[in-house]
Amino acid sequence: LHMATAAVSYGLFFIRGVWTLLGSPWLVKRWVRVAPHVNDTVLLGAAFALMVGSDRYPWTTPWLLAKVLALVLYIFIGMVALHSDAARSIRTTAWIVAQVIFFYIVGVAMTHNVLVVIA
Repeated sequence: LHMATAAVSYGLFFIRGVWTLLGSPWLVKRWVRVAPHVNDTVLLGAAFALMVGSDRYPWTTPWLLAKVLALVLYIFIGMVALHSDAARSIRTTAWIVAQVIFFYIVGVAMTHNVLVVIA
């Protein structure tokens, strides 16, 4: 469930980013505004269940702490990309950076290594 909702989350972020940059009318559709929040709530719930079920916590597991910190950064950069009044070039850069952060999170999750880029 965690991996599936993470994939859906990325897909929704990707397409909303494209639509934002293109000024698409799809952005005002109700499902486009609601679905990401519902999915991300399930994603975080699944993450919490995995954390408790595996008895691994960010304050005791460095790679999990790296994921949590990267997630916070991903959220803030994603907000700039999708919801700011910043210039288009800044929103585009933020959208690309957010994707890099997302794949860093995936890499850390797969390798359990905070230095996944080097590993």
